[in-house]
Amino acid sequence: MIERNSIEQLKQIVDIVDIVGSYIELRRAGANYVACCPFHDEKTPSFVVSPSKGYFKCYGCGVGGDSISFIMQKENIEFYEAVEKLAYMVNFTLSYTKQRGDSSLNSLLDKILKYYQKNLNSNKEILQYLANRGITGQSIEKFALGYSGESYDFIAFLNQSKLPFDKLLEIGIIGKNERGYYAKFNSRIMFPIYSPSGKVIGFGGRVLSGDVAKYINSQQSKIFNKSQTLYGYNLAKESIFRDKKIIITEGYIDTIMMSQAGFTNCVATLGTALTKEHLPLLSKSQSEILLCYDGDNAGINAAFKASLLLAGKDGGVVIFKDNKDPADMIRENKIAELMSLLNSPIPFVEFAIEHIASKYNINNPLQKEKALKEIMEFFKTLSPILQDEYRFFITNRLKISPFLLKVKNIQNTTQRFDTSNTQIVESVIIKSILENPNLLDFSLEYINSNVFSFNKYEFDCLVKGDFENEKLIGILIDESILKLDENAFKEQIRVFIITFYTKKINEIKLDKTMDYNNKISIIKDIQDKLRILKSGTLVRVE
Repeated sequence: MIERNSIEQLKQIVDIVDIVGSYIELRRAGANYVACCPFHDEKTPSFVVSPSKGYFKCYGCGVGGDSISFIMQKENIEFYEAVEKLAYMVNFTLSYTKQRGDSSLNSLLDKILKYYQKNLNSNKEILQYLANRGITGQSIEKFALGYSGESYDFIAFLNQSKLPFDKLLEIGIIGKNERGYYAKFNSRIMFPIYSPSGKVIGFGGRVLSGDVAKYINSQQSKIFNKSQTLYGYNLAKESIFRDKKIIITEGYIDTIMMSQAGFTNCVATLGTALTKEHLPLLSKSQSEILLCYDGDNAGINAAFKASLLLAGKDGGVVIFKDNKDPADMIRENKIAELMSLLNSPIPFVEFAIEHIASKYNINNPLQKEKALKEIMEFFKTLSPILQDEYRFFITNRLKISPFLLKVKNIQNTTQRFDTSNTQIVESVIIKSILENPNLLDFSLEYINSNVFSFNKYEFDCLVKGDFENEKLIGILIDESILKLDENAFKEQIRVFIITFYTKKINEIKLDKTMDYNNKISIIKDIQDKLRILKSGTLVRVE
C-alpha cells in the first residue's frame, strides 16, 4: 500500500497542466487552459484546467478532479494504479507501508537495458555495423544503445536474475507459447525509449538480416504509448525549449546522426506517422516544427497526413530527394546542404494543398473540380486568417477564379455563462468558502443549505468536507466567479439572508393552504428579522 503522506507529496510537486497536456492539446485562456473535453464529443471547448488550483473541470459533461483522477478516467484504471503512473511520469519515488521487492517496471527496464548494453559492448560485429553507419561510440553511450542477443540467453538471464516473468509479459518484453517463454526482441540492435522525464518506458529493436520486420517496438502498455511518445525527446527537450525549434525524423538512426552532427533538437516518431496524440508534447515548447521525411511515397504520404494536423503551427516539411535521408546526408558530410533544406521548409498548409492538387490532372475540368472539392474540405478547417492567406495560392495552383473560394467564418468559441443574479451570488459564496475554508464556520452560524436555490448540493458538500467534489471544483476554477475577502463575505451573507427572507414572505403570501392567522404571525416574525438585517446586524436562519 502506498503511504498517504507520499501521495500528498506527489500531488504537491505535480503540475496539472503538464499532466493533462501530455494527453490533450491545451490552449491558454487567461489564467487557465482550455480544450475540447477528452471524455465526450464537443466542438466548443468547455474543458478547463487551472494550474493555480491544480484541478480540471468540464462544464459540458461535468467531469472534474485533480491529476490522479484525470489519469484514472483517461486510462480507465484504479486509484493506486493511477498514483503509480503519475509518479512514474514525474520521476517521483513513492513510499510504501510494506517494503516491496525491487520489481517496479522502472527497475525492471533499467536492468534489461544494462543487459542489452553489456551484450553490445562485447559484440564486435554489431559495434562495427554501427560504426559503418556512422554512429560514434559517444552516441552509442548517449543514446544507451544495446543488443538483445539470442532469445535463450535472454531467458536464462531473466531466470538467473529472478526477474518477474508476469510483469515482463505484461509490458511485452517476453512472450509465451506452448514451448515456454521467449524474447520478443531476438538478435536486434536495441534503442531504449524514454519518457520526457528520462525513464525507460520501452524499446525499439532493429534486426540486421532475415525476413522478419526490420523494426519492432515494445507493445502498448500502461507506461508506454507509442502514439504519444517521441524518440530522443528526453535528450532533445532542453535544446527544443531554448531554440524554439523541433526537428522530427522518421527513424532512430536519423535522430542519432542528426544529434551527432549538432542538431540536438531532433526527435523521431516510433515507426508510426505523426498522430493527434503527439500534439500535446509538440505544443509544450511552442516551437517551430520541421518534418524531415524521405522522398518516397510512404514519406510523402506521412508528411501530408502530418501537415493536416499541423496546419496551424509554425514550421513546415523538408523532403529529401534521391532516396536520401538525414543520416545519409550527414555520413556524406553534406551538412551545409542539410542546413539549407532545414532553413527553407515548405509550410504545412502549402504542402497539403500542393499534395492534393498533384493527385489530379487540373487541365481536365472534371479532375480540377475533384481537386477543388478535396482542397476545400481541408480549407474549411483553417482559421479565417489562414484561409485569406492561402486563397490566391489555391486559385493560382488550380487556375480558377478567386470567387469560387468562400472564406469560412469561424464562430466565436468564447464560453458564456447564462446565470441569474441569485445563482451568481450563491456561486460567489461557495467559491469564497473554497478559497478560505475558515469562512465555512462563520457561514454555519447563520445559514444552512435550505437558503440556497441553485447550490444547495454544493453547500452540503462543503459541510461534509467533500472539497474535491466535481461540482465544487467547477466553481473553484471558474475565473468568471468572484471570490470575496472576509469582510465582503460577511456583508454578502447578510444581503443573501435578506434576499432569502424577502422571497420567503412572497411565497407565504401566495400559499393558499396556510391558516390566515398563522400566515400573519410568520410574516411578522420575518419582517422583524428583516429590520434587524437591514440595520446591519446578522440574524440566524432557522
